[in-house]
Amino acid sequence: MKPTSTRVLTEPFRIKMVEPLKLTTEEYRQEKLQQAGYNPFLLSSQDVFIDLLTDSGTGAMSDRQWAAMMTADESYAGARSWQRLEEVVKKLTGMPYVLPTHQGRAAERILYSLLGGKNKVFISNTHFDTTRANIEFSGATAIDVPIDVNQTEGTDADFKGNINLPVLQQLIHTHKPENIAAIIMTVTNNSSGGQPVSMENVKAVRAICDQHHLLLVIDGCRIAENSYFVKHREAGFQDKTYEEIAKEMLRLADAFVMSAKKDGLVNIGGLLTLKDEELSRQCTNLLIISEGFTTYGGLSGRDLDAMAVGLQEVFDPDYLHYRIRSTAYLGERLHAKGVPVIWPIGGHAVYVDAKKLYAHIPVEEYPGQVLVCDLYTKGGIRSVEVGSVMFGKYDEIKKLVPAKNELVRLAIPRRVYTQSHIDYVLEVFDDILTMRQQTRGLKIIKEPPFLRHFTAQFEKINK
Repeated sequence: MKPTSTRVLTEPFRIKMVEPLKLTTEEYRQEKLQQAGYNPFLLSSQDVFIDLLTDSGTGAMSDRQWAAMMTADESYAGARSWQRLEEVVKKLTGMPYVLPTHQGRAAERILYSLLGGKNKVFISNTHFDTTRANIEFSGATAIDVPIDVNQTEGTDADFKGNINLPVLQQLIHTHKPENIAAIIMTVTNNSSGGQPVSMENVKAVRAICDQHHLLLVIDGCRIAENSYFVKHREAGFQDKTYEEIAKEMLRLADAFVMSAKKDGLVNIGGLLTLKDEELSRQCTNLLIISEGFTTYGGLSGRDLDAMAVGLQEVFDPDYLHYRIRSTAYLGERLHAKGVPVIWPIGGHAVYVDAKKLYAHIPVEEYPGQVLVCDLYTKGGIRSVEVGSVMFGKYDEIKKLVPAKNELVRLAIPRRVYTQSHIDYVLEVFDDILTMRQQTRGLKIIKEPPFLRHFTAQFEKINK
């Protein structure tokens, strides 16, 4: 069941403070982009007008969060701020062992370095970039098994973020259960278009894990957004609150990894929670070595208090309705213009199919990276490629093995931009549609061995 309200979407908050945005010319942006090696990650934020690079840590905090920060306890160990966060997290996850970290990838590194190693395999509905990097850095293998649906051509499946259950069973049989480090459910499924995961699918994965004695990890940085979709699309959940749905899903897991910079509604912070005491002890030892003491994990007391409040505010029905509908507003109007997008629209971002939009640009010339450059040049909009720059690999003769999709993610920061900002983005896409046939491809001229999309540099291909 989907919401049917036709009222004008309005932000469920008032603005108490403003931050100026810099208006620049197209010529200025062309110069800055060239200096950045045609990689928007390397731009200065002051040269960006609308920043849709990520929704991670870029949101605006509430008055309640700022107020909580004023009463924070900055004690090194056992601070009141930690105790407040621990109480909230235990109630949400139902897990007894809670480890704070400075952000989600730190929690990933701690857990997956302990579980991974040579000959170990992690299986997921889709690993995101830092997850895959942490797994592969340990020597293990990361395998994606999303369900087999067409993401962009109008199929209106409710839970395109699900894992492919038959393929999961087959992989467990092929690699042997003793070599499977963990099954990871990414909720929502970021790399597959921010698509939600059904409760039914997670329960089925839990049953498979029980059958083979495997660890189930939920990477739930957008657990509240996923709960919204479960409530409105999955039978039997219409009368449950968003928080009740999240609790039910998290209690199916053995471990929970979270970047609180998303649904924690904070600018920095992460979580690792566990059910197993021995695994928790090992993670705690690594946490102390790398992040800090177990009751602050690299965060200030102010950060811990802000996270405690954010993890409660995020389940507010008015906030979640605004959050999901404001993202859909952008995606639905792009779709109506003829811009190919992953459909239906996910929770935190709109994903544009750059391979279809720029059909004349071959994948080895990175159409997704071309689109992020065009969006910046034409409108000062920063976005991110989720395609062969981010996930492509090279074979033994250094030929590109492209990613499955060539996408561009327009990630919407929480409580930051108004509808008029989003209307501006739509206007810029009118320019993109008009000039797309004249756009040229890019080639990489500098790249690191891991997570190359962050720092790689490009140049235009002259034809």
